[in-house]
Amino acid sequence: MDKILIGKGEHPVCLLSRYGNRHGLIAGATGTGKTVSLMVLAEGFSRMGVPVFMADVKGDVAGLAMAGTPNEKIRQRVALIGMEGWINEANPVLFWDVLATSGHPVRTTISEIGPSLLARILQVNDIQAGVLEIAFKLADDQGLLLLDLDDLRALLTFVADNRKEISAQYGLVSTQSVAAIQRALLTLQREGGESLFGEPALELNDLLRTDLSGRGIINILAADKLVLKPGVYSSFMLWLLSELFENLPEVGDLGRPRLVFFFDEAHLLFDDAPAMLVQRVEQVVRIIRSKGVGIYFCSQFPDDVPNDILGQLGNRIQHALRAYTPRDQKAVKTAAQTFVENPRLDVAHTISQLGVGEALVSTLQEKGVPMPVQRTIICPPRCRMGAVTAEERAVILARSPIGGKYDVPVNRESAYEILSRRTIEKEKAESKSKPPGEDKAFEERGRFGDFLWGTRRRQGMVEAMAKQAARTVGSQIGRRIMRGLLGGILGRR
Repeated sequence: MDKILIGKGEHPVCLLSRYGNRHGLIAGATGTGKTVSLMVLAEGFSRMGVPVFMADVKGDVAGLAMAGTPNEKIRQRVALIGMEGWINEANPVLFWDVLATSGHPVRTTISEIGPSLLARILQVNDIQAGVLEIAFKLADDQGLLLLDLDDLRALLTFVADNRKEISAQYGLVSTQSVAAIQRALLTLQREGGESLFGEPALELNDLLRTDLSGRGIINILAADKLVLKPGVYSSFMLWLLSELFENLPEVGDLGRPRLVFFFDEAHLLFDDAPAMLVQRVEQVVRIIRSKGVGIYFCSQFPDDVPNDILGQLGNRIQHALRAYTPRDQKAVKTAAQTFVENPRLDVAHTISQLGVGEALVSTLQEKGVPMPVQRTIICPPRCRMGAVTAEERAVILARSPIGGKYDVPVNRESAYEILSRRTIEKEKAESKSKPPGEDKAFEERGRFGDFLWGTRRRQGMVEAMAKQAARTVGSQIGRRIMRGLLGGILGRR
């Protein structure tokens, strides 16, 4: 199988497997069929033996794991497109979930995600991000493993306690910045983001699996809750892309991709992103192609993706855009300008006239030349177009080949344990260095102080005497004032 049938326009519209790593874009308004197009591509890549990774932000992509149910409408579309041998069938699927509720836990370590992405997740300012950079450098220099949030908290406490020495060596560290980072960590923990960090960490090879029949495994990340935390979602996806970029070897142009990565709700990656981050994404998109990875961005509008990245997306599926607002009208013009012109088609007009299940499609053909855009009836997927039940998901998870590897967390010695041990050893050393009898004398002084000044539960002698004196003085002065007032009222002199 060397191509994926996307649909039918003036002729069958296909995506050639050897250009699957040239990246792509699936765009369109809500409810126009983007998810169906995404599922058709995912199925097609899986059938040709290419693993897929995708996020399920609405819960319906999970239907890839179950065979679809035929109906008359689907049969008519299959006949119209001419899909010979089309049958409903399920796909091999692995479920993942950062929150560890709807799939295998997917984790990374604090060290692997790095200070830059962590600062984006925590939404801290530039000064606080600088403190994170210092903390990470200190951890590297002292051989402290940062695996989970406990390790990071312990490191930040160590930085605050030793800020003078650390500031002299690495740069200024303020207790206010450390406190702000600690508060951000509490917020992240409250939102469930703590489960992202820890071990066993995700191994990239587990995303590159095929089943026994040679079909590519479709890895589905449950993101219906995760997407409500845009910073965590986009940073995790970017981290995963960066890991693929840094760890996969160069393979050049293959007959088919090694992995296809679908980035749904792509605008979350670029909203309020600093220029350095956008530049990093552009670099990854440009070079990761040579490592056999194809990236497909999914969003409502084409201009959700920066122009420098948009220009590298050779395969385009554009569903309907409704030009109700000036923003929509601009998006229609942008979308029309990104296609190779077809003299028989007014692209700008057609975009707003497309029905559900239709799209304007342009893919790379022979010698990497993009074909003129075509108005295309999109193929129906072979899988279920809808969510799976909790029972169906549980069955799929139970027969997963990697459940025993990731489902049980591991907590090995790292920064938290090392720094806690140092603190205990330091306290013991200080205790031994005190002269004999000093602790007893200090205890006696403490008891005498409690007698004089009191404790939280008991009033001290000094406080009791002060209150009694105040009451006595107050009573005498009060009686004098009262006699003066009564005397004035009764006319006494």
